[in-house]
Amino acid sequence: MKLILLALVLTRLTAQATAAEPKPLFDGKTFDGWDGDTAKTWTIEDGAIVGGSLDTTVPRNEFLCTKATYGDFELKAKFKLIGDKAKANAGIQFRTKRIPNHHEVSGYQADVGQAYWGALYDESRRNKVLAQPDPKRLTEIVKYDDWNEYTIRCEGPRIRLWLNGTLTVDFTETDEKIERSGIIGLQIHGGAKARAFYKDIQIEELKSNQNP
Repeated sequence: MKLILLALVLTRLTAQATAAEPKPLFDGKTFDGWDGDTAKTWTIEDGAIVGGSLDTTVPRNEFLCTKATYGDFELKAKFKLIGDKAKANAGIQFRTKRIPNHHEVSGYQADVGQAYWGALYDESRRNKVLAQPDPKRLTEIVKYDDWNEYTIRCEGPRIRLWLNGTLTVDFTETDEKIERSGIIGLQIHGGAKARAFYKDIQIEELKSNQNP
């Protein structure tokens, strides 16, 4: 029994030791470490990254992405989406890559807006929702026109999403060809008069030898 307890303690200590400290991805003031259309689409307002417009329809999907890539991690970010509820959409990309000579990116997205809140979408790859919560639950979870929070945790093939503290997706990737690392991206979706706000973005990198 003592050996079992000792093994459990050592396992926990090892897991704690292999996780890095959370670090901010956005300093609240500059676009340092990020890449995207900061001339027309993305601005910084009151410590938040903001994309889109309420005056004119956003012409196309735009993404502000990290220059660094990440594999296994836990990401936390606060976000707000305002505008035409029937069309407004945004999201947080991860394990993603930019498509050369194109405004689009390819990879996983923690979706925001319409019926896609709390869902895992595969952007410009399989182009479909991979997993999503019961729509009836969203009315209890989503804070419309207000700040919400995503927690995104990737460990090997397993991806979990929490929206405002509620687990909405627990997905295991079965396609071994899908890459398990990539950039982080913030999206404003085209086709609506809408603005997406992102702040308090931080990431904790996890070692790949941790179990999901």
